[in-house]
Amino acid sequence: MDINQTMCNLQAHMRALTIEIGERSVYLPANLERAADYIGSFYKSLGLPMQMEPYSFRSLQVANVISEVKFSDRPARRYLLGAHYDSVSGTVGADDNASAIAVQLETARALRDLQGRLDLDLAVKCVSFALEEPPTFLTRYRGSRVHARGAKQAKEQIDGMLCLEMVGYRCYRPGCQHYPFPLMLMDYPKQGDFIGIVGNFSSRKLTRRLFRSFQKNPELPVVQLTVPFGGWMMPSVRLSDHTSFWEKGYKAVMITDTAFYRNPFYHTESDTMDKLDFAFMAELVKSLLIFFRSHVEG
Repeated sequence: MDINQTMCNLQAHMRALTIEIGERSVYLPANLERAADYIGSFYKSLGLPMQMEPYSFRSLQVANVISEVKFSDRPARRYLLGAHYDSVSGTVGADDNASAIAVQLETARALRDLQGRLDLDLAVKCVSFALEEPPTFLTRYRGSRVHARGAKQAKEQIDGMLCLEMVGYRCYRPGCQHYPFPLMLMDYPKQGDFIGIVGNFSSRKLTRRLFRSFQKNPELPVVQLTVPFGGWMMPSVRLSDHTSFWEKGYKAVMITDTAFYRNPFYHTESDTMDKLDFAFMAELVKSLLIFFRSHVEG
């Protein structure tokens, strides 16, 4: 994987999503549609299958965007790599959550490039969720809830859902990284140069396997956290799309730069792409590839 080329590709996605399209909230439905079309067109350009999963919110028609990279006809392992593409009203949402969509798209590109070159015993379904931010936050209209509900009804095999949530902000100043109670009392890093992996107790094996794979990339420090009781004792770990899959009994983790515990521009008009670290994001693509490449047939 060429890190420099991946960085350029990530920047191109970010320009398209945050500058050419801009705010992607329910209050600007045309921009939501443009974002979905951009994501879908990208998958088509890679020669990957693409489908829309449409649903209605009030009088608005929206859609999750779905693609899949398969390495065998009957893969033993099936993962879902998810991220929401909407932004909160009043912001172009660079870190929240265009950064995650950009990483999702580049991971799909890298996986597509491995097809025919490696015998991997897996399939990776990429799902870009339509609505995560208010006013649909924590409602049944969340794109991830729509998809998780359908997957459960169809008895779909999902061995692990990897939720990308704000993955582009890095800070080096000691003390720039904060934590919810009681983590601030523990020996966690004081500077925000790492990526975090958060899972519930049922997902602890998935969390550990991801953590071990990510540790093989020395350019991206990684921290893991397993929370008991579905995260209800630490509500801030429940604020993204992985919880939609926890609620349906699937193993799921959140992969994150820790959002507002690190990024001071969270949910503001200053959440723009110039604040992001594209080397950090490219290294995350590399770490995800290390994880997926560990699923060798035989």
